[in-house]
Amino acid sequence: MTGRSGDGPDEPLATAARRAREREAAGQRDPGPSLARQFGQIGMLGWMIAGPALLGVVAGRWLDNRLGSGITMAAALTMLGAALGLWLALRWMHEQ
Repeated sequence: MTGRSGDGPDEPLATAARRAREREAAGQRDPGPSLARQFGQIGMLGWMIAGPALLGVVAGRWLDNRLGSGITMAAALTMLGAALGLWLALRWMHEQ
């Protein structure tokens, strides 16, 4: 049955809808995060992605200079750093 509590993935949606109705009935309004907090979150996400990518560039260039491999290691570690940064950013967004 779909109407029971605790059933399936619709429970968080039903809970959010119930809370919204309760806030509306109480005359409260959820203002959401401030503009400064939103800018802070955007900056955090940007550095969370760019940081590992930049570290990949630096480590890759150092390895390329040591191994004489052109830009192979720099390219590989840059992509690896960007992928790591995206994963970290997605994980952080889901926790928020």
